[in-house]
Amino acid sequence: MLELIDLTKKYSDKIVVDGLSLKARQGEIVGLLGPNGAGKSTTVSIISTILAPDSGEIWVDQQLLKPSSCEVRRIMGIVPQELALYEALSAMDNLEFFGTLYGMSGNVLKDRAREVLELMGLYDKRHQSIQEFSGGMKRRINMGIALMHNPKLLILDEPTVGIDPQSRNHILETVKGLKREFGTTVIYTTHYMEEVEYLCDRVAIMDHGKLIAYGTKEELQKSSEALDTLTLAFQPTGQEYTEDAAQIPGIAKITMDKNEMSLLVDPKEGNVIEILDQLRYLGIQLTSFQYEKVNLEQVFLQLTGKSLRD
Repeated sequence: MLELIDLTKKYSDKIVVDGLSLKARQGEIVGLLGPNGAGKSTTVSIISTILAPDSGEIWVDQQLLKPSSCEVRRIMGIVPQELALYEALSAMDNLEFFGTLYGMSGNVLKDRAREVLELMGLYDKRHQSIQEFSGGMKRRINMGIALMHNPKLLILDEPTVGIDPQSRNHILETVKGLKREFGTTVIYTTHYMEEVEYLCDRVAIMDHGKLIAYGTKEELQKSSEALDTLTLAFQPTGQEYTEDAAQIPGIAKITMDKNEMSLLVDPKEGNVIEILDQLRYLGIQLTSFQYEKVNLEQVFLQLTGKSLRD
């Protein structure tokens, strides 16, 4: 559905998108992640035809995308990070106005506006002006505008920034529903890793304008050098176990704190059950343990050296 081929964009001497290539299949939700300045917003602006790339190609539904490609742009829906609404108009009027920009009219336009308002959970607020809406409700209408023409490709640029939990949940469930019911392809940028974990089929991680990792969450975790964590509580015996435990295959690092032991475990080198058996063999009397597999946040931190919100 979407293919970026060697996309490049620079300002003066600074390259902000550097040879970016990736594919998003039909009905796939792709998370586009990166620390601030990674090139995400520029990439989204190029896909949206707001900016023109210096080089490279974009293909949407097997059609080459150009700034003048009106037919291609009609199958895309864009939800910008900044709200694009007429606050003096009602929710219904906003949807109908933007619907006309996609060539919709008459009963088709009115019926679709009602459908979108119901989809966004705001039909009962249809005659209220946008200026009376909460921030979360405005975000939902902002997304509704992008859905008026039933796009095959939906670009969402941080759609849940600064909104209430109810609206955030509604947007996330709507995105899932679009994939499930209509096979919509979604490009989703966010600063909330839990949204990526919940929504996305594949994740593209950018840094300094380059694509540094792309795959499913499981593929990224498997290829990562980040380690799982095994936390143990045990009966104190006065013995020192650190040196012997460090020899067990799969244990990369040990931290002790009184009667607790925290282990960094390489799952490629050792099985957690075998590690626990070896620890018991050393005479450690375990009272509890907790095993945490490496998560996407840790993979991201390892790859970029920054947290997602940096």
